[in-house]
Amino acid sequence: MTTRLQPGDTAPDFTLPTDTGETVTLSDLRGRNVIVYFYPAAMTPGCAKQACDFSDSIDRLNAQGYTVVGVSPDTPEKLAEFRERDGLTITLASDPEKEVLLAYGAFGEKKLYGKVVEGVIRSTFVVDPEGTITHAAYNVKATGHVAKLRRDLGLD
Repeated sequence: MTTRLQPGDTAPDFTLPTDTGETVTLSDLRGRNVIVYFYPAAMTPGCAKQACDFSDSIDRLNAQGYTVVGVSPDTPEKLAEFRERDGLTITLASDPEKEVLLAYGAFGEKKLYGKVVEGVIRSTFVVDPEGTITHAAYNVKATGHVAKLRRDLGLD
């Protein structure tokens, strides 16, 4: 069973390659609130909807001191194609070894169409400026999640 993180836990640090050929390191973002969200696969309808919702909200989130990092097991090349195809404006990070996904409890058994399978568990975490998790949500829905998160954070 995958260990799930809770509010109050220290967010596991990570350094991952991005779609732009750079890297993103969580500890380098200290001093800001960071939304780290995990999604199963670039270029799929639900993941595209969620990424577009975050991109549509990025100006407002940035103005409130939030940075968004989306993480999937896709290669940086596929993430670059995803960004281009959907006009995404958020940071997309690649975790093909699933080390960060596992550290956050965002990879493991889940139900898919009534069957138990192993895969990415769509999850979102808010990390405060000191590196502590303030919100942890597992098995979130792709559609409507960003609006709910903004409401939960008092940003609407």
